[in-house]
Amino acid sequence: MFRYLSKRQWILIFLALLFIIAGYFILPVSVPLIIAFVTALFLNPAVRWMQFKFRLNRKMAATIAFLLFLVMISMLGAYTVTRAVTQIVELADNTPMYINQINNVLLNWQNDMNSFTQNMPQEFVDKVSIELMNTIDSTTQTLSQKLQLSNIAAFAAKIPEYLVSFLVYLIALFLFMLELPRLKDKMHSNFTEATSEKVKFMNARLSYVVFGFLKAQFLVSIIIFFVCVIGLLFISPEVAIVMSLIVWIVDFIPIIGSIVILGPWALYMFITGDFTMGGQLAVLAIVLLAIRRTVEPKVMGRHIGLSPLATLIAMYIGLKLIGILGFILGPLLVIAFNSAKEAGIIKLNFKL
Repeated sequence: MFRYLSKRQWILIFLALLFIIAGYFILPVSVPLIIAFVTALFLNPAVRWMQFKFRLNRKMAATIAFLLFLVMISMLGAYTVTRAVTQIVELADNTPMYINQINNVLLNWQNDMNSFTQNMPQEFVDKVSIELMNTIDSTTQTLSQKLQLSNIAAFAAKIPEYLVSFLVYLIALFLFMLELPRLKDKMHSNFTEATSEKVKFMNARLSYVVFGFLKAQFLVSIIIFFVCVIGLLFISPEVAIVMSLIVWIVDFIPIIGSIVILGPWALYMFITGDFTMGGQLAVLAIVLLAIRRTVEPKVMGRHIGLSPLATLIAMYIGLKLIGILGFILGPLLVIAFNSAKEAGIIKLNFKL
């Protein structure tokens, strides 16, 4: 079979293998640069709009867009970090109280179980009591270890490393914003005119899809936010807005979503004996999960040009193959394949 391959096909296979091998070793340490490049692609339409609208050169437009982006993430980051540090320290200070509450509930369960098992064999009762006490001890030790200030300090010790990566990201972002047109021209200079037109068509299609994907995610998250606000106004009105904002932010995480916040909250209320509020939070979590799983494929399919079934299949296969990142890359790879097929880069015309 290999002897029928042309020289051009051998070159393409070699380059593909080289790209895969290089990517395996380089990608893990290039995350800030990759994110910077993707962010520059997202900001490029704004830069081009300023060039056209205000008759600015590329350098000036890119500088203004970069500064606006920097101000936005600085304000958001300052607020998020301040709130996060405050809540983490408060959580660490209140950890003994939470552990005592959970221990009291578990001890009450043990007392209730003792009265319930009076007529049962003593060996069985002793075995269950020992297992319950072991569970209480292990739970207490785990919570104490995870929420110790020493662990928080260890995490804080890594902050300089994160700051260096963030600084590299910002520098690379600004340089990519300046160099995108030159990089694009350099890439197209290596193509024939016909191939260049096909690649331009594919890039335009992918740009439309990426913005469609972001728009779809934003629309779904807005629906989740309003449903969460309405639900929490009935369940816990004093923290409805704050918790809805937290759920809205966390809900952007593929697959996990709002269940990460509402699930432990509902479980804690069940453990502390507030079954009414725990049940309400559990129902709200299920409703939000059902909305995302039902609405997301339809909305994404409408905005990225795939049917809901194809979108769902691509999400699921991507998730199973490469994890959470595949949940996003799955539909995008299908779109890239369809775009390359429409552009004539990939030709699959056969009949059985």
